[in-house]
Amino acid sequence: MTDTKAPPERREVLPVDPTRRTEIDKQRVPMSARPYRLLALVKQDAVVRVQKEPDDTVMTWPHLLTIEFLAAGVMSIFLLMMGLFINAPLEELANGNVTPAVAKAPWYFLGLQELLAYFHPTVAGVLVPAFVLVGAALIPYVDRGDVLAIRPSQRKTAVILFTMFCILGLALTFVGIFFRGPGYTFVIPYVTAPGMYFAL
Repeated sequence: MTDTKAPPERREVLPVDPTRRTEIDKQRVPMSARPYRLLALVKQDAVVRVQKEPDDTVMTWPHLLTIEFLAAGVMSIFLLMMGLFINAPLEELANGNVTPAVAKAPWYFLGLQELLAYFHPTVAGVLVPAFVLVGAALIPYVDRGDVLAIRPSQRKTAVILFTMFCILGLALTFVGIFFRGPGYTFVIPYVTAPGMYFAL
């Protein structure tokens, strides 16, 4: 008895009707028509990435911090030597029974101290500084002629207002530095003789 197997059934793929082709059918390209082929799969870990570092940079430690620590040490030694060999102009010990004369504030507060000589402390210490700070912050919103202008000549209102604030502050500081003497009395610099002061 002979065993005869039926030949395997061959499946025949018919071409798709052009009128019924879908988008997937249009994207199918025969293997022979592709200009590339898959040779191998490479794992991501096997790829060596070489990144070139910038040549003009150095590490913060030890390059930068070493120089900063050295500069801080040298400055500390310099200040220590000055404190040991140069006498500071200190006054006598504080005495609660003696009221000292009116002292000048640091130069950056002399404008406010000058205002205190003319106005009430609430006005000179609170209202005027608040007006100056708020006014300086509102200057860009006051001059809205050309918000894209980059030259001062195109923003004249803003430049004039800010210049007025600066001139006022500098004038008050200048008067406090050069025209105020002992007890914060008004003097004329380089002209007023000792003992000749004006109460202002």
